[in-house]
Amino acid sequence: MSDFDPGWLALREPADADARADGLVTSLRAHLPVDAPLVIRDLGCGTGSLARWLAPRLPGPQRWILYDSDPALLARAARETDGLRDGGGRLVGIETREADLTGLRAPDLHPAPFPEPEGQDPAGTVVVTGSALLDLLTAAEVDVIAAACATTGCPALFTLSVTGQVELDPPDALDADVAAAFDAHQRRAVEGTGAPARVLLGPDAPGVATDAFRRHGMTVEGAVSTWVLGPRHAELAAEWLRGRVAAAVDQRPDLAPHTGRYLDRRLAACAAGELTAEVHHHDVLALPREVPT
Repeated sequence: MSDFDPGWLALREPADADARADGLVTSLRAHLPVDAPLVIRDLGCGTGSLARWLAPRLPGPQRWILYDSDPALLARAARETDGLRDGGGRLVGIETREADLTGLRAPDLHPAPFPEPEGQDPAGTVVVTGSALLDLLTAAEVDVIAAACATTGCPALFTLSVTGQVELDPPDALDADVAAAFDAHQRRAVEGTGAPARVLLGPDAPGVATDAFRRHGMTVEGAVSTWVLGPRHAELAAEWLRGRVAAAVDQRPDLAPHTGRYLDRRLAACAAGELTAEVHHHDVLALPREVPT
């Protein structure tokens, strides 16, 4: 199943909600002006799961601008965030934008009135967000986002970046080979048409993002956000295992003769309620030291 398949995104949403670090939201709220309008730009929104989780935890009024490169996901996000309410019980404004997620620049975040006059661009961003996104970017792309947030004084909250740390119980002799191949796949070079290959950050994303925001003068807090997949998450665990093994074999085809039986063993344990997987992620909150006047 693709990382961007709506079925996969729906399947993982409850585990994502359980894993995200509420403590960082508390820190973010303390930085925000009380009852001031918020404009939140959510990068790589998928079906809007981060908005559904975060909007009720923040004051309002709020307008969310949901960015994704997939128009089908954007359409679904618009439907599934319809009627969303903020922490004060007010309806949240939702707008979707099909866009290149690597193209954010400081002018896109420049403050402006809220709500804006009819026909004007809804700028005035207070918060930039993203979920399960940073590991899909390059170091240069993360640096551009960090620079844009620092220049405009925008807090940024990025949740659920993979770290490469996974614990499976019971263990299996092939776990280490699959893990190493999967992590290498996460860091792979992606060829572009007429452009240099993009080297994805994968498990290096939390550290690279933390360094980038600090280098641009922002204060950074981090927190562990872990999926704990047990018997009640059997369907999610099974799909996660299938995707993990497929990526490992794509990276290391020599594993293919061994991973069929490995996956069968793991899926059987999962179906029997005998497998637990702890999949570690990291959440990053970047706060401006001084908001530009």
